[in-house]
Amino acid sequence: MNPIQTTKLYVLICCSLILSGCAATTSSRIPSQRPARIALVLGAGASKGFAHVGVLKILENNKVPIHMIVGTSVGSFVGSLYAYGYDAYGLQKIALSLERSDVAELTMPDNGFLKGERLRDYINTKVRQSPIESFKIPFYAVATDIKTGNSVVFNSGNPGMAVQASCAIPGVFQPARFSGASYVDGGVVKPLAVDVARTYGADVVIAVDISSGIDQVIPTTTMETIMKSIQIMYSNMSQVPISQADVVIKPVVGFVGSADFSHRNEAIMEGEKAALAAMPRINALLAKLRQEGRLP
Repeated sequence: MNPIQTTKLYVLICCSLILSGCAATTSSRIPSQRPARIALVLGAGASKGFAHVGVLKILENNKVPIHMIVGTSVGSFVGSLYAYGYDAYGLQKIALSLERSDVAELTMPDNGFLKGERLRDYINTKVRQSPIESFKIPFYAVATDIKTGNSVVFNSGNPGMAVQASCAIPGVFQPARFSGASYVDGGVVKPLAVDVARTYGADVVIAVDISSGIDQVIPTTTMETIMKSIQIMYSNMSQVPISQADVVIKPVVGFVGSADFSHRNEAIMEGEKAALAAMPRINALLAKLRQEGRLP
């Protein structure tokens, strides 16, 4: 090889090394961004939960992506059906046809007036006996272990049992007993489980708080007194997780009693109104994520 050829070869090798070094440097400066995960957290609130259906209608109409659903108490009831695959209008049809007798059976008072088995069977029938892990949207039901006082998250297995545990309001429903443990309403510990969504990887949390606006009715029966007390507890305990969410939707449902099915239409409409009011904030967050390349 003559001197000229040797010089050309040397120059080519040097250029290749410089270019490869530049490429490595450039790529190392670009952070690897995983796709964003948006969580919908549906809070506790007994019959006020009809408002969750209205919220879902608006989010669905506006094509807001939902990558996980976390539900406590009635939030787990509504959330399980939506996560399974019912669209918002199918959910509204279920809500408007739901009767108390579909999900509650009175029994001789023994640590609760209602067994919870009918609620469990109702959910399992509606989801065609499908396990939670087969749902279209990852789903997390929050309950409370009555022995330890710790919150428990169900994200696999029997959805009816998970919802039964999450909805087992102390004194109203008998504790849900299975797998060697006893569970009561998740709202005892986490009426609005924003932290659960974060734990399971949520980047953006849209929380639906139905606990505010305590009705002004003075309870006259044991059941009414228990439900009103639970309502007050939910309202007070939801204040901290509200501050941890990116968007909080707060339907005005103080007029709905804890066991009131007669105002379901109005509750759904209030959910729609509150969700519409939150859409500018939600759209701004979605636009930011798309700009970052974290949403399609």
